[in-house]
Amino acid sequence: MDGGHRLDPSQRLNLLRERAEGLTGAELLSVARRELGNGLAVVSSFGAESAVLLYLVSQVDPEIPVIFLETGKHFPETLMYRDRLCGRLGLRDVRSVRPEPADLEQADRDGRLWARKPDHCCHLRKVLPLKRALGGFDAWVTGRKRYQAGSRRGLPSLELEGEHIKVNPLATWTRKDVEHAMAESGLPQHPLVAEGYPSIGCLPCTRRPVEGGGERSGRWAGTSKTECGIHKAWWAKGDEGSSI
Repeated sequence: MDGGHRLDPSQRLNLLRERAEGLTGAELLSVARRELGNGLAVVSSFGAESAVLLYLVSQVDPEIPVIFLETGKHFPETLMYRDRLCGRLGLRDVRSVRPEPADLEQADRDGRLWARKPDHCCHLRKVLPLKRALGGFDAWVTGRKRYQAGSRRGLPSLELEGEHIKVNPLATWTRKDVEHAMAESGLPQHPLVAEGYPSIGCLPCTRRPVEGGGERSGRWAGTSKTECGIHKAWWAKGDEGSSI
């Protein structure tokens, strides 16, 4: 993409927008892989709808690195689902990244930071590990969709967050699009979907949706929290240690 000289992130984003205009799904992912090469990674929670994006990855290039944030608080079903999908799809570079033991010892010795300060827990177990994992990449792919929450209604297919481009191949997909893709590919569902969990995060902070709420209303239920923090500007938090 750089044409012999290094483009800054905003220049790379503008060029990618030109070459991927109007594309979604596998077509957008394919252009991003071609233009960004080894600078592209996928971040997946292996949650309720993750299989669709991972299927697209397997079709475009199963060598694309897939980063999984192993928080130490996942449902056992999620870990089993991760392993099942990786084998089924032939993904060849899945990287499980974990929080630093020293950070856990300092800030979450009893493992219950989620109950006291859920934002800090997510920052410790998700944001900081992801920041480290993305250090060698120019861009990352997410599976977010506009219909998932009010906070995502204006989600673009391509965006810039700090020094990284974010590629959202499914941003404009509808729930029916996702269901159709799951049926067409024959992919297995996350086992907790059948138990009434349409959105799945860490075990302590995930419930079934509240009555009258959206599909993510069971995430951090009873609090004002709606996102884990990896889709917010982590660089705005300043010093890593002080923000745990």
